Amino acid sequence: MKKLSARRRHPLAAVVVLLLALAATGGLYAAFAPASTAQADETAQSLAIEEGKKLYTVGCASCHGTGGQGTSDGPSLVGVGSAAVDFQVGTGRMPAQQPGAQVPRKKNIYTQAQIDQLAAYIASLGAGPITPTEKQYSVEGADIANGGVLFRNNCAQCHNFTGKGGALTEGKYAPSLDGVSEKHIYEAMQTGPQNMPSFPDTTMPEKEKKDIIAYIKAVNGDETPSPGGFALGGLGPVSEGLFGWIFGLGSLIAVAIWVAAHTAKAKKS
Repeated sequence: MKKLSARRRHPLAAVVVLLLALAATGGLYAAFAPASTAQADETAQSLAIEEGKKLYTVGCASCHGTGGQGTSDGPSLVGVGSAAVDFQVGTGRMPAQQPGAQVPRKKNIYTQAQIDQLAAYIASLGAGPITPTEKQYSVEGADIANGGVLFRNNCAQCHNFTGKGGALTEGKYAPSLDGVSEKHIYEAMQTGPQNMPSFPDTTMPEKEKKDIIAYIKAVNGDETPSPGGFALGGLGPVSEGLFGWIFGLGSLIAVAIWVAAHTAKAKKS
């Protein structure tokens, strides 16, 4: 009886063994799961780059070179980053229909998944501005008044004070910002497409970019009031002066002719 009682296991022994087994399993998971996740992410990125290279070869290599090094028909894409690709392709500017002083915005021919693949390939050629997240370009909590000050100081010279666009030299122009998505406005400030200067975070912090986007959306919104009445396209003094000359001066000339004609009739009678 004494020998049997000596061999009897403690009531908590099974619990201890179970906890040790769970701990061992958890340790193995902790040891291998992160590596597996990282490996899966790396594989997905490699596949995206591979598919992006195929798309690039078909739609971009003829102008930008087989390795993105650039040619006489297109600049180098090494170091432009994924943000530039997302902007240029997402707005339909690339692939360009034909060379010219300005590449216009047009209907996009790629899906967002294909754009992401192209961006992944171009980003693999050299580090550059990264495609922003929704949190970065969201206007929630933005300061519209500060955005107006920043826009007038940095952007209005070309884009007009309400973002309606304007003419530049040699056939170039600053496009209208009406209807442009928040994401693409942010990417334009990041990358400086075509004739536009770039505003990296070292020059213009993320918060200020969001303020500018909020201002652009506020002045071009469907419910934005026009205190002056007819907005005349929001183009400023040029359209207002033209309206004054054509309709104002034209009305005065018409009145003068009418008075002269009736005065001549009165004298004859």
